[in-house]
Amino acid sequence: MAMDLVETNENGRDTLYMLGGVALMVFGAGLVLSNPYVRRYMSRFGVGNLAETVMPDVERYFRLRAM
Repeated sequence: MAMDLVETNENGRDTLYMLGGVALMVFGAGLVLSNPYVRRYMSRFGVGNLAETVMPDVERYFRLRAM
């Protein structure tokens, strides 16, 4: 799919912008989550429990997609 994007755009600018946006979102999330107040709030909210709850659904999705 990524190659299709590059082939339709001769200089690959759209792909570069998309990957740059993803990198900025990851960097921004890292900055927000590095704040001690945010980490304290997230631990009280129970993000770890949420991740454990979601993982079986994600694994099931990938198994269905591989079929």
